[in-house]
Amino acid sequence: MSRSDAPIPAVPPGVRLIRELPTGAFPLHHHPGWTAAFPWLVQGTTGRGTDGLDMGLFGEVPTGIAQARWRRLREVTGMRAAVHARQVHGAAVRWHDDVEPGLSIGEGTDGHATRSPGVLLTVSVADCVPIFLIAGVTHAACVLHAGWRGIAAGVLEAGIALLSRRMGAVPAELHVHCGPAICGECYEVGAEVVAALQLEPALAQKVRLDLRAVIAGRALRAGIPAGQITLSSHCTRCDADAFWSHRGGCGERQLAVAGVRV
Repeated sequence: MSRSDAPIPAVPPGVRLIRELPTGAFPLHHHPGWTAAFPWLVQGTTGRGTDGLDMGLFGEVPTGIAQARWRRLREVTGMRAAVHARQVHGAAVRWHDDVEPGLSIGEGTDGHATRSPGVLLTVSVADCVPIFLIAGVTHAACVLHAGWRGIAAGVLEAGIALLSRRMGAVPAELHVHCGPAICGECYEVGAEVVAALQLEPALAQKVRLDLRAVIAGRALRAGIPAGQITLSSHCTRCDADAFWSHRGGCGERQLAVAGVRV
C-alpha cells in the first residue's frame, strides 16, 4: 500500500501560519507578531548561525565551547539565568521561581515554565516541535519539547494545566505557537504513530504526519481560541541552511527559548 497523498491532519480553520524572523549573527528566530504584542516576552528558536552553532549540551561539543555559547545566548537575550534538562519525550513540565544566575541543568523533563523575570527557559529540538505557551495577562511563559511521544503523553495539556495551577490562567487567555520543526511533507511515520495520537485510522502503512497540526487541534480542544494559535512555516529539514534536522542526518541541536524580560 502506498502512503497518503497529503499530510494528516489538516491545519484547523482559523489557525495561522507565520514565518519567524532571525535576529543577529547569533540568530534567534522569533515570532514577529508576539514581539510586537508582548514586549515583556523573550521568545525564539536558535539556528545554525554564521558559525554553525550547535547548542546541544549532551552531544560531542566540548564543555568549554558549549558553556561559552550558552553565556552568549544569555547575553543576547538579556537574561541572568537559563534552565535546561535532557529531553525524555514525556509530559513532565517544571515550574521555576528562584533560579541561580548562570546555567542550571535539571533532571530529564520536556517542559519549563516561569513568571520570574530574567529566567530563560530552554528545550533542545532538531525536528521535534518547540511549543511556546504564554499567559499574556499574567506575564508567564512556558516552553515545551514535543515529539510524537510527548504529544501522545499530553505535554501540551500538562503545560496548560501548570499555568492554570500556578497563575490561574484559563485556556481562553493563553496563546500558543509551534515553532520550527519537520513539516508534514517530510515526516513519514507508521500507523502505530497515528494510533498513538488517536487520529483517524490510516489508509496506508506509511503516512505523512503534520505534528504541528496535531498540536493545534489539541490546543483547540483544550479551549485555546483558534485566533491565538500560530504555526511556523519553517521546516527543519527543508530549511537545512537555517536549522539542524535529525532526519536530515544532523546530530546537532537548536534551542527553543522563552522567558520574561528583566
